Amino acid sequence: MNEQAIQSIVEEIVSRLKGSSVKYHSIPMAVSARHCHLSQKDLEVLFGTGYQLTKKADLSQPGQFAANETITIAGPRGSIEKVRILGPARNITQVEISRTDSVKLGLKPPLRESGNIEGSSPVTLIGPKGSIYKKEGLIIAQAHIHMAPEDAETFGVKNGEYVKVEAEGERPISMGNVLIRISPRYRLEMHIDTDEANAGFITGKTAGRLIRQEESL
Repeated sequence: MNEQAIQSIVEEIVSRLKGSSVKYHSIPMAVSARHCHLSQKDLEVLFGTGYQLTKKADLSQPGQFAANETITIAGPRGSIEKVRILGPARNITQVEISRTDSVKLGLKPPLRESGNIEGSSPVTLIGPKGSIYKKEGLIIAQAHIHMAPEDAETFGVKNGEYVKVEAEGERPISMGNVLIRISPRYRLEMHIDTDEANAGFITGKTAGRLIRQEESL
């Protein structure tokens, strides 16, 4: 094949890529194991009056940390011990688990965006100083991507938009309905649960490819 023919093929490929309705961006992925966010009121019921969480390690999202403290969560079929509490304390108590965890507990938490617990599953929380039965608060977290406004501008996405992500690695998988969450407080990172991670052999070093359809489609 002569040089002119090669150049013609290259130009055709570039032209097609420029006209494609799909855009690709690499996203760092993180596996979010089961964990709990507690209100200060519930924290004090479980650990004692005036109790404050102590930091074990900083998380990737600024200002967030994994606490030294853990609790036990229970349902009608069983319980799970040493569920890590994430700090700081929040306005509402929320527990995030995987579908596999829900089977062990004998509960049916809905798939929800973090923070949306209305009408979600009940769960019992057990700490060293007391226990609480929550009528709602147990969810399976929707896979989502945290990003700052400048990231969103680069990627061409909006807060609340759903995108598709293809995970790279030993067992590539594709995940749809991945929620975009935008805030100046966020650092670029996609969060998935342990079931999703296990399905794709995903570790902390895995990257995902964000795919967004143009609005014209």
